[in-house]
Amino acid sequence: MTGKLMQAVSYDSYGGGSAGLKHVEIPVPAPGNGEILLKVEAASINPVDWKIQKGVARPVYPRKFPYVPVTDVAGEVVEVGLGVEKFKVGDKVITSLGGVSGGGGLAEYAVAKESATVLRPPEVSAVDGSCLVIAGCTALYALTVTGRVKLDKTEPLTNVLVTNASGGVGHYAVQLAKLGNTHVTATCGARNIEFVKSLGADEVLDYKTPEGAALKSPSGKKYDLVIHCTIGIPWSTFKSNLTPTGKVIDLTPNGGTFWNYAVNKIKFSKRQLLPLFAVPKAEEIELLAGLLKDGKIKTVIDSRYPLTRAEEGWAKSMEGHVTGKVVPGGGVFDIINM
Repeated sequence: MTGKLMQAVSYDSYGGGSAGLKHVEIPVPAPGNGEILLKVEAASINPVDWKIQKGVARPVYPRKFPYVPVTDVAGEVVEVGLGVEKFKVGDKVITSLGGVSGGGGLAEYAVAKESATVLRPPEVSAVDGSCLVIAGCTALYALTVTGRVKLDKTEPLTNVLVTNASGGVGHYAVQLAKLGNTHVTATCGARNIEFVKSLGADEVLDYKTPEGAALKSPSGKKYDLVIHCTIGIPWSTFKSNLTPTGKVIDLTPNGGTFWNYAVNKIKFSKRQLLPLFAVPKAEEIELLAGLLKDGKIKTVIDSRYPLTRAEEGWAKSMEGHVTGKVVPGGGVFDIINM
């Protein structure tokens, strides 16, 4: 496809929010060694995408402008680079375009690494598949690797708390946790209580009520594991609700997280606050796609936008209060927000 042009959405500098996005026409990228070229069918917006625009990763991963954002996509292989063995033209796939250090998803075509790509089962739509990458893999890693929850109900009961359970990571975390031997308490806004119950949560708290703000389980349970998907809750609030060996896995860590992590280490505390930055892996995406295919989990879409309205999806994600995910993609672009 050398010499062809494509539609894309990019920004030229840090800051600017949705107003900083521009619709541009740029060359279709060429796949290199171990890479494939995709026709993008759907892309999923995550908070990290607009946080990168704000400059949060600037010291470690500075952008080269103009920059085409978004890393979570599903599409069809249209060209393969040298050394590619797993995929051929026409394959439907799900991939990560490099996480914090990558990008390129808000375009008609994108280049992906073979090693970060998996086949998309026919039963899984491009839209649903594109949502699995950062949000699904983060929830999976937090629960099964850091939290050591097995998804086959072979272990003793684990009491789990999921905060912001109606969001992108949270709605996957609830469903994945219920595949294990767990009792799940969840927090969300009042409008999403029935939705979160439908995901399988055993107890749901409105975070604006006194009980919800205090994270108190209605049945009086202490938590073995907390999947913390929001901000603004102090360690002291978690600590009083944990079992003696309870863990809080903070998916939006800040300076306070690292301070309390260090203090707990120094004190040899068995209660832990653990920061987590998950990097999606192909085997995790493949596992999640299989669960989606088998109906064991589902993706919930808050809103969808064509590529021509990508800035609306961007603004929607930045506003917060998204239920599930927000989506854009290729020819008929779906933007999914986390």
